Amino acid sequence: MITPTLVLASASPRRLALLAQIGIVPDRVISPDIDETPLRGELPRQHVLRLARDKAASVAAPGCYVLAADTVVAVGRRILPKTETEADAKRCLMLLSGRRHRVMTAVVLHTLDGRRGERLVQSVVALSRLSELQLANYLAGNEWSGKAGGYAIQGRAATFIRFVSGSYSNVVGLPLFETAQLLRGLGWPLP
Repeated sequence: MITPTLVLASASPRRLALLAQIGIVPDRVISPDIDETPLRGELPRQHVLRLARDKAASVAAPGCYVLAADTVVAVGRRILPKTETEADAKRCLMLLSGRRHRVMTAVVLHTLDGRRGERLVQSVVALSRLSELQLANYLAGNEWSGKAGGYAIQGRAATFIRFVSGSYSNVVGLPLFETAQLLRGLGWPLP
């Protein structure tokens, strides 16, 4: 049986590693070029779904399966940015310190015959209250760079995580159970 071509519409090395964890290696990886700025009044759920859909559509590869995903960190109605500066990361981490937040990932799959499936997965994460020293040490390590909400649960920030309710792999960047179900349900031959 010939396995159809799978295109991953994501520049995230974490998503690529997570897929490899379940035995999936995309044939191509294409970084979508879309504007990720939240629209005025857009709620986190709407935002993450729109971005995942836009990523999948922007990569449009006829005759291929196209898998796209986007992850956001949300506190209430507020969408936290992918931190680009240490000041951004510090603001995010101070906001998250000692409280719960939601991590949402939308996964979209376009099939060979034009069908589209999607899943939205939400996990709740609680960070401990961060001391000034913990915050300074974490920021100095630069692990926050480019991370939604300013932290990577799979890195040094794991020492700040009081609990996770829901999918751990979702918080890393791709909910593996739901992604596998979506692929299987739309005809992708899982290993």
